[in-house]
Amino acid sequence: YGLSYMGHLSEALTEAGVATWSVEYRRVGNQGGGWPGTFEEVARAADHLRTIAKTYPLDLNQVVAVGHSAGGHLALWLAARKLLPKDSPVYSPDPLPLRGVVSLAGVTDLRRDGTACDTNVSQLMGGAAKEKAAIYNQASPIELLPLGIPSAIVQGSTDHIIPLAMAEDYADAAKKKGDDAKLVVIEKAGHFEVVDPKSFAWEAVREEVLALLKTSVPAKSK
Repeated sequence: YGLSYMGHLSEALTEAGVATWSVEYRRVGNQGGGWPGTFEEVARAADHLRTIAKTYPLDLNQVVAVGHSAGGHLALWLAARKLLPKDSPVYSPDPLPLRGVVSLAGVTDLRRDGTACDTNVSQLMGGAAKEKAAIYNQASPIELLPLGIPSAIVQGSTDHIIPLAMAEDYADAAKKKGDDAKLVVIEKAGHFEVVDPKSFAWEAVREEVLALLKTSVPAKSK
C-alpha cells in the first residue's frame, strides 16, 4: 500500500480545516526498509514540519499523528519516540511534540499473534520477537507506554485483519499507565471503513481528530 488510499482521508480532513501532511516511507521490500530505516524516515518526516512551518501558517502546537493499520502503529510510535533510550538508533534529542494521536485499526502490539500481519511484523523487525527483543521494545507501542498525551484507538468491531481485542488490551494498558486513552469501537465496521470518508464510520473518526486538535468545525451539509 502506498499513499493513494489515505489521500481521501487527508482530503476530507483538509475540507474540515485541518492541514494534512501525508508521510511516505520505505517499506519491507524497499532497500533500507524495515528496522530502523522505516522508523527513521517517519520521524524525519514529522520533524520536517518545522521547516514547512517557515513557509506555511502551521500551528506546531496542534499536531496530531493519524495512521491506519501499519500506519496506526507508526503514529503511536511517533508519539512515543521521545521515550526512547539515547543508545537507540532511532533516538532523537528533540522530536516534534504531538498534541495527540489517532490509531485507526493500528497494530498496537508487535509481539501479539493472531493478526493478518504476523508475518509482516517479523519482516519489518528483521526477525521474531524472541530473537530481537531489544528492538521490539523500542518499536512496539504497548511497550512504550505511557505516551503522556491523549490518544484515540479507533477499531471496527468486525475487523478481521486487526482484532478488536488488540485495541482493547492496548487501551486498558494505556489507562493503567495513566494515559488519557480512549477506545472507540465502531460497530459493524471492518478494517477499511475507518479510512473511508464515504463510509458510516467516518464521522466518528473525523470527530476524534478534531477533538484532539480542540477544533470545532460544523459537519458539512449533505
